Order: sequence, then structure tokens, then C-alpha cells
Amino acid sequence: MLKNNFYGKQTTFSRSINYYVFTNNDLMKKVILTVLFVLISVPFLSAQNNQTTKNPVGTWKFEAPYAPEGYSSGMIVVGMEEKKPTTSISFTGSDYKIPGEQVRNANDSITFSVFLEGQDIKVMLKMEDETKMSGKAVYSEGEVPLTLTKTVSIN
Repeated sequence: MLKNNFYGKQTTFSRSINYYVFTNNDLMKKVILTVLFVLISVPFLSAQNNQTTKNPVGTWKFEAPYAPEGYSSGMIVVGMEEKKPTTSISFTGSDYKIPGEQVRNANDSITFSVFLEGQDIKVMLKMEDETKMSGKAVYSEGEVPLTLTKTVSIN
């Protein structure tokens, strides 16, 4: 009844053993692949959820200690009109607001240009968190580093 032939003929017992081993190997492969898939997928899903963009809309107090006199501090207002970003800048001691042109907001960065004293000044800002930005203003004389802090509006 249970014969195991050396030349390749298998008995009922040896066929059932082979079936059991191959079935469990396939099952183990499926389990391992499923676990690997889950382990690989979880970081990608959580990384996508963590990539929320920071909202730059608001009033920001800026400091530019190396800027020419009269331009070293003030306010930058970032807004949205018709789903497009807008900016304006005013300097301490002046109520005049200079509108930003060519405003772009992407990847937690804001860039815009202002025309001041006969020249274009390119402003490039990067959000560090919800209340801080840093960047630079580039003009014909060079670059001026900027630091911005979001002001709290009291309604």
C-alpha cells in the first residue's frame, strides 16, 4: 500500500506530502508578498498625507537689516483673488502699499516683483512653517536677506 519507488513512482502518501509542502510554500509566498506590499505602501501613503502645503495668506511683518535706510522693515500682505495669489508691500513709516507683480505661489514658496525707485526688485520667499518665512530681495545692487513673521489678526 505505501511503496516508495526509487525510479520516480510516488505512492499516495508521498503525493500528499508533496502537495502539503507545495501548498504551504505558495501560501507562505503569498503571505510574505502581502506583508511586503503593506510595508512598502504605508510610508508612501503617509508621505502623501504629510505633504500639505502651508498657507501663506495673511499679513507678514518683514525685517531686512541690510536693506537701504527706509526699506529695512514693513509689512507684506499675501492674499488670494479669483484663485490667484496677490501681494502688496508697505514700509514702516508709510501707508503706501506697492502691489506685487508676477506673483507665483508653489511648493511653499512665493515669488513676486515690485517696482521701486526706478528698478524691479524680485522677492523670493520660502515658508518655514505656518508663522515664519525667509528669503531674499534681489535688485541691481545685490541681494538682501529677508525674514518674515506672520502677524496675528484680532477680529
